[in-house]
Formats: sequence, structure tokens, C-alpha cells
Amino acid sequence: MKKNIVFVPLLALAFNVKAQTVLPTDSGTFFLHKFAQHIGKETYWVTKYKDSIKYAVDFKFVDRGSPVPLKASLKLTATGNPLELVVKGKTSRFSTIDDSVRVLNDGVVFKVDEKLTSYKTHRRLSFPVAGYSPTLVQQAMLQYWKKNKQPETMKTLPFGSVQIKKDGTDQLTFNGKQLLLERYTVSGLVWGNELIWADAGGKLICLITNDAEGDKLESVRKEYESLLPELISKAAVYGMQIFAKAAAPTGVVNKVIAITGGNLVDVNTGTSMPNAVVLIEDGLIKMTGKAGSVKIPAGAKVINANGKSILPGLWDMHSHFEQAEWGPAYLAAGVTTVRDCGNEFEYINAIKSAIDGGKGVGPNILKAGIIDGKGPMSLGIIQADTKEEAIKAVDRYKENGFAQIKIYSSVKPSIVKAICDEAHKVGLTVTGHIPNGMTLQQGVDSGMNMVNHEQYVYAILKRNKDRSVDFDDSVSVAAIKFIKDHHVVIDPTLGVFELAFRNVKDSITNLEPAYNTLPPPLQTLFKNMGMEPANATKFRPVMQGMVTSVKKLYDAGVIIVAGTDMGFPGFSLYRELELYALAGLTPAQAIKTATITPAQAMGIDKQTGSIEAGKQADIILVDGDPLKNISDIRKVSVVIKAGRVYDPVALHRMVGFSR
Repeated sequence: MKKNIVFVPLLALAFNVKAQTVLPTDSGTFFLHKFAQHIGKETYWVTKYKDSIKYAVDFKFVDRGSPVPLKASLKLTATGNPLELVVKGKTSRFSTIDDSVRVLNDGVVFKVDEKLTSYKTHRRLSFPVAGYSPTLVQQAMLQYWKKNKQPETMKTLPFGSVQIKKDGTDQLTFNGKQLLLERYTVSGLVWGNELIWADAGGKLICLITNDAEGDKLESVRKEYESLLPELISKAAVYGMQIFAKAAAPTGVVNKVIAITGGNLVDVNTGTSMPNAVVLIEDGLIKMTGKAGSVKIPAGAKVINANGKSILPGLWDMHSHFEQAEWGPAYLAAGVTTVRDCGNEFEYINAIKSAIDGGKGVGPNILKAGIIDGKGPMSLGIIQADTKEEAIKAVDRYKENGFAQIKIYSSVKPSIVKAICDEAHKVGLTVTGHIPNGMTLQQGVDSGMNMVNHEQYVYAILKRNKDRSVDFDDSVSVAAIKFIKDHHVVIDPTLGVFELAFRNVKDSITNLEPAYNTLPPPLQTLFKNMGMEPANATKFRPVMQGMVTSVKKLYDAGVIIVAGTDMGFPGFSLYRELELYALAGLTPAQAIKTATITPAQAMGIDKQTGSIEAGKQADIILVDGDPLKNISDIRKVSVVIKAGRVYDPVALHRMVGFSR
């Protein structure tokens, strides 16, 4: 599938430089990282002419076995003004770019894919840039911005704008000496804020951004690679601080809160109590009951919930907290708890510490520490190929407050048991992918307690020639019975498969009604996800088999917990629950998979997951009745996390949503 994933698409026409004296060529290299793992590099060469400068860029990384190569050419005047940018190649495993832009005296000529366009414009501050990559272009853009008196907003070519702010300075120790770096935030190229560190001369040292899949990606100048873990941690802290300050007016804390007049949903029974009162004190639920049976203390903050449903805060059991913007986005959608299923060690520790310490805005985070095996498809830097490495990795996660271990796809079958044995020994459960070369049954027999993604269930069911599933076949019956008998917890992530298999000719609003409220970079990222009609038709039986299997698993007594694997920030959880309802679950059953059931699966249902006295006050108010219409779960009007009241609209606007 082909996606042009850039916020500001860019152009390319041949640019002929007159014969000039060529000065010596300089060069530089950035190392590229994902999950803190070195996955590639970007090398640039500088050729200086008498009245212009040309940068040639070779950018390439390999992500889980898939090459992502890109070449670019940037031409500037001798004083740093832009003349031309040409970018061609891939920006992720699933997206391509073939764009160019040429700046003329009276306008701009640009090409996106094969379409050539031009427009007239007055000369003003503007710079061509192609989203997050290449890094060199961002360095040139930063230098241009500094040279031109650091405007609050700067036009990007051919469309859009960028906001650059000097955010402070950081003093680090490098090679035994003090190194002072200037820190900048950049917004407008990807969703949210990029962080850039540069030296006093404007030479870019490190860029922390998000790639065209929405995954966090770091680019660090080769000679400074040893600083990356420290800069990753700082990026988490600084990103959280931005929203902690902005959310202060909306994240109101009251000692005593009374929610009155709404329909209180009991997720344990799937019933509701009309005209209810929920009393909250010091961030905990003090009492619940019918109006008149609960005394409301004088001075309490009263929230009128007439016409609304009162539910526990929602859970997303398959998140990847890739950037600080996910915090407000999750809360705005009513998601007050997430299980982070694999992240950079330093980054997720810093993110969780910031939120828990009141210096960041976001949900409760349960950390699942990822372990992969070594190999061409591996992900991250915490890898284990021996029993000793497995034990060391598990113990490190345990010592750092992780709730669970996540096994990834390249772990050798013989090492899965070693990981599980050590995890169980230190009191952790194990979730994850079923590694290559194993079946779900083998993973569970090796000690896995939970499995991510419905694809691993689908793989052990009896399939027909058209890839549909025969659920009556003895193979399918036995497979589902095995999952039930071994108490395996499944987070299906149906929504991510629906997005991957969708017909790109169909409106994406069929999957996400609020699509047009997403920040423009996210709209660009998602709009072309899917398949051409012929392929989408072929995969329809696969998707239907996955959807139906959720109902079959649920009816057999298998524990189902709702998770999204990212997708539309926050909103994808709504779609996940709608898909469970389409599979045949009642709305109450679907809601349970995103509230009390995950709390039980993670062993913390005494503290959270339902609205009961003594539990943490994680509560949402929803317009309408999602017990009758599951899609009403989308109508979140008030969010309360640990007694702190948030306005979803204000949170969404904080991170670029238009609602």
C-alpha cells in the first residue's frame, strides 16, 4: 500500500546551476534509532559553489527487516535562503514520497508524486521541508529561522507552517567535558512537538521526532550517539511539562466532588442506577447511591450529570505511548489507564514518573517491558538469546517498576520459557506476540499468560480456501478450548486490522467519525492506510473471521481485554468496542472489556476498574446511554482521573484536535 505521509508535501524540478567554482565538499552523519535501537543512518554531503550551497542526502534505516531508503537534495543561496528541495524514496515501511519544490522569484513550483503545480506568492519567510526527514533539512530550516529573527510562525513550502521555539539550554557531560546545547521545540511537521538540540552555531546534534508510522524516531549526530539515552529521558520530561502547564486550568482539583443526577453504570453487572450520586474525596470514591441517600458535604464541587451516564474511566490494554501528546489525547477520550506494550526503557520510565508526580498530563500507565531476540527482524535494544540474558532483562524490568513482560517476535522458542520462568519467579505476568516459529499453544505451554493481537488466534483456527474460518471444525473448537482452559487473556486489537484491510476507496470516516477533527498531520498519516479494492475484497473473510472469533472466544469464557495498538489517538478504543458489538457482544459486555476486566487481568481490580467505594476516582461522564448504543461511548463530556476534573475539549485542543 502506498501512503504519502508528510504533513507538508514537497516538490521537485530539476534545478540547473550555472558553471561555478566548486569549493571543497564537507559531510556529516546522523545515526537513526527506533526503540533506542540503531537502525540506520543519514549521511549528507555539502558542496559549496560561488553563490549557492547544495546538500545531497542519503537516508536509510531498516525497520523490523523492511528497508526504508530515501534520497534528498537541498539547494540554498550562499546566505541560506531556500532554492529547491527534492525528496524521493520511503518514509516508513508502508509509505513513499516523490516530491519536490522550487522557489522562484515570484512563486513556487512543486510536484507531489506526479502532479505538477505552481502558485504565485510574495517573497516572505518560508522554507521547504518534507515532514520528519531528512534531519539535515530540519537543521537548515532551524538555521534559516534563527537568521531571520526567529519568527513565531514560519510558512513551509509548498503549504502549511511551522512553529519553532527556543525552549531552553541543557548542560551535559560529553567526553569528560561540559557540553552546552540549545533546545528547541518544533511543531507543524508531525503531530505534536519535535525536540531539537543544537550547538551554539546551529549545528543539529539530536532530533527526537515521530516517523511516518507514528513511531518515535531519534536522529543523533554520529559523534554524540552516547548522549542519546539521556536525551530520550529529557525529551519525555520536557514534553510532559508543556502539557502540565497548559492543563492547569482544566485539570482542576477539588477535595470533595459530588456527581449528581446521572445514570451510574455498574460494569460488573451491566446495569445502571438512575438519578445516582457519586461522592469523591481526596481522589477516591467515598460513596455511591441514589439521590437522597448520599449526603453531599457543604462546599463540595457539584457536577450535574442529568441526562448522562456515569462510567469508570476506560482502559486501553494495548498502547504505545510514543510522545507526550498521547497523554492529553487519551484523557480527552476518557481513557484513564493504559498498558504500554513495549517502549524505550528510559522514555516510558520518565513519562510515567512525570504523570505520577503531577508534572505531566496523561492516564495511569502500566508498563510492559519488551524483550526481543537478536536477528534482522528484532525491535529495541533489550534482547535475549540466552537464559542468562533473559533473566537479566526480566530482573531489570522488575527492579524498575514494570507490571509485565512483553515478548516480541524474534525471541527464540527455547528462550520464551526462560523469560516466562523468571517473570513468574519475580511476580510478573507475560504477554506479547507469539514468536516466529511457534504456535499460540506452544507460547502458552512455555508460560505466556496473555497474547497480543487476534492474528495469533486466527492462525490456529481451521480456515477455508477463501480464508474464512470454520468455527465448527474440531481444530477450531479445540483451539478455543485450549485458550479457555489455560486462562489466556487476549487483546484482539481488531481496529488495527480493520484499518490495514480497509478499502482505500471507502471514506475513512466509516471507521472514525471524528476523523476531520484530528490534527492535520494525523489526517495525512491515516487517510491512505488500507488496500486497493481488489486486495480489500480478498482480505474481507480474514477480517470477518477475526471479528467473529472475538464472540466465539467470549462465549467460551475466554478473557477479552480491549486494546488498540495505537491507531487514532484515544478514538480507536471507541472503534474497538464498536467492533466487539458488531461481533455480537452486548454493549455492556463490550464496555466490561475496557473497564473491570482489564483491572482484574492485571490484578488491581481492588483499586480501580469500576465505580465502587474505596477505589480511585477514575470516572467519565458520557452523553446518552452506551448500554443501549455502544457508539454513545464516544460522547465523553467530563473526565475525572484520581479526583482531578478535565474538560475533554480543552485537552483535545491542547494537542491540535479541532473539537
